[in-house]
Amino acid sequence: MSNTAALQKVCDLLADRYDELGRSAAERLRQWLSGDVPYSYPEILEQHLAEEHVDLLFDAFWQVLPFGTGGRRGPVGYGSNRMNPTTVGMTVQGHCQYLREAFPDRDELTVVVANDVRVFLDNAGRYGFLDKDHPLVGVSARSLGRLACEIYAGNGIVAYFAEPEAEHAVLTTPELSYLISELGAVGGMNLSASHNPPDDNGIKVYDRFGSQPIAPDDQHLVDAMERATDIRSTPFDEALAAGKIRAVPTALHDDYVQAYIELYDGVFTPTADYPVTYTPLCGCGLSTVGDVLEKLGFPLVVPPAEGPDGSFSVIPFKAPNPEVPQATEPARRYADEQGSGVVLSSDPDADRVGLEMAMPDGSWYHFDGNQIAAVLCYYLMLDPHGPRRKGLVVETLVTTKILGKIVEKAGDSWLVDDLLVGFKYVAAVLKTLQAGKPWGDVTCSDQDLVLAAEESHGVVMLPSIRDKDATPACMYLAALYQRLRQEGKTLLDYYTGILEELGGFDTVNRSIMMAGAAGMLKKDRIMASLRENRPAVLGGQTVHKMVDYWDQEAFGPFVSDTDKTPRNVLQLFTDSFIITIRPSGTEPKLKLYCQLLPHGEPSGARGEELLREVRVKADTIARRIYNELLARIELSLTEASLLLPDIVDLDRKQNFETHTVPSLRQALADGSFESLESLLEWLRGEVAAMTPGSNPLPALKAPVGHLCAEWSTEGVSGALLDELRSWADG
Repeated sequence: MSNTAALQKVCDLLADRYDELGRSAAERLRQWLSGDVPYSYPEILEQHLAEEHVDLLFDAFWQVLPFGTGGRRGPVGYGSNRMNPTTVGMTVQGHCQYLREAFPDRDELTVVVANDVRVFLDNAGRYGFLDKDHPLVGVSARSLGRLACEIYAGNGIVAYFAEPEAEHAVLTTPELSYLISELGAVGGMNLSASHNPPDDNGIKVYDRFGSQPIAPDDQHLVDAMERATDIRSTPFDEALAAGKIRAVPTALHDDYVQAYIELYDGVFTPTADYPVTYTPLCGCGLSTVGDVLEKLGFPLVVPPAEGPDGSFSVIPFKAPNPEVPQATEPARRYADEQGSGVVLSSDPDADRVGLEMAMPDGSWYHFDGNQIAAVLCYYLMLDPHGPRRKGLVVETLVTTKILGKIVEKAGDSWLVDDLLVGFKYVAAVLKTLQAGKPWGDVTCSDQDLVLAAEESHGVVMLPSIRDKDATPACMYLAALYQRLRQEGKTLLDYYTGILEELGGFDTVNRSIMMAGAAGMLKKDRIMASLRENRPAVLGGQTVHKMVDYWDQEAFGPFVSDTDKTPRNVLQLFTDSFIITIRPSGTEPKLKLYCQLLPHGEPSGARGEELLREVRVKADTIARRIYNELLARIELSLTEASLLLPDIVDLDRKQNFETHTVPSLRQALADGSFESLESLLEWLRGEVAAMTPGSNPLPALKAPVGHLCAEWSTEGVSGALLDELRSWADG
């Protein structure tokens, strides 16, 4: 079949299967095949023109990858709905035109370009039908950063780039934010997909304050990107020789480190007795977190093979995310070997922080982002041996409400609460206060900042840095860990003491992960259903109020199209908890936040018993509501499937439930396997697609443990069942 005939057949199939969206996808596909789109690889797209690739083509072309919270993020691949040199090139060209319009009187415009470590190797096997050396294999955040520099230079804009002549240099997100203001740049660009798997990449845009713009400023940026057509660029070496690409001054990195040394202010003298384990999860964090901890004198141990590695090869599930407890399993094993009772971590661009603590029984406890925020806020403001600061605390509407209690008890301090989700809204508060304007009733200075925190493991403590930074969290957590060890206490003792003093708060976050265009439609259907048919009861509790941030009477008219996506948030209030539901603007994902509040008679529980009590309540409510949301689109999951990690998408959870679970039960009942090893090997193959390129078995421990307990009460028995249950509980 000729290419023309094959293209026509594929376009007809797109239209037949997907109606109007399919016709739009076909139109974009034709445009990319024409050669008029820069970096579009028409010769590779021609290899997609077969019926078996129609669904892939639809997902790749049904839309232009959206510009979400500060930028674009998604799977690397071929097409308008993928991250690739075309997406990056058009984004950067649009940014150039935006900067020219925004700063017409500047003689010289400068930007800072950052990149993390990630590299595309097609772990998911989406492009197995292509030759192994197809053009996108090996494309990295660094190579895309070089491309961005070339385009800035081609538009007459100077780009600062870390070690321009080095092949693998990196620059973290927080240091990018710091450098923009220190260099007097008009903006910045970051090539990173943060904590996403290595097959993803992203591009985020920063303003002259080192923050991501909010509406309506981000709308002006989006409009400029849509007007961008022809990409202008200068070859990298030529631009470097002409001074249009410049190295980031190393002295400014030293200044960044020193800023945190001064903030630390000798609050605790580190001791060599208690090693501190830190892992950058194969990302950039050694250059920020690592440098500051070493400068302060903490005895730092870093797990082998967890330095910069864009494939995240040793990280379970290839999910380098401090929010995922399994991500630090190798680091915890190493910490045990080194006699270290703590693991601190950061994600690949070093803006999120993770915390794990060794328990007396040899297990490890994972702190979530809200617990970390509570520990830090209490330490900074109320701990008799801490800094005892008073000042400003900023949080989003899904951050733990216990921070308000801490601020209230500290006195002479301010709380900015209920911001929309995303650190750009925290930055907006700091920019407003920096300009000498009040934020609501708050009239302090940005220099009064004590802590800004969000649930997704992000904090800021220096007002000169306008995005999340794992560094200050790590330095104070290291200090607190060592001090508590000297006192014979643990970080978990510390946290449960906060709950005993201030109340049984807890927060559990879930994500309903879906796939492709169908997933985007499902998440939108759920939100529409909630608005059209407000639930009277949720999670077994009466809903006495629902707040819709799309309500223009309550929250003002939309100031731009870009204002609408972040305001797509619903909050439902009961006496015992607050539920917040928000869809991702760029991914087929619906996020659910369950904030448990102290209610009724105070619990008599103490310590870990109190912690278990509040977590069981919050977990149970969150799982129940997860299913209540799915019911809005006529779906549901069993308890075992709900125990799968949320990095597993809904389709694969359903496949686990309908196919894997019955097969596993039958195998145990029939005695189909002679050993636990052979059973686990079969199980690994059954669910391999759950975590592409990585061992899926750790994701199955919680659901398999639940199933074994359930089946044993239903008459299934035998040594293999017992062994499997022991494996799941281990």
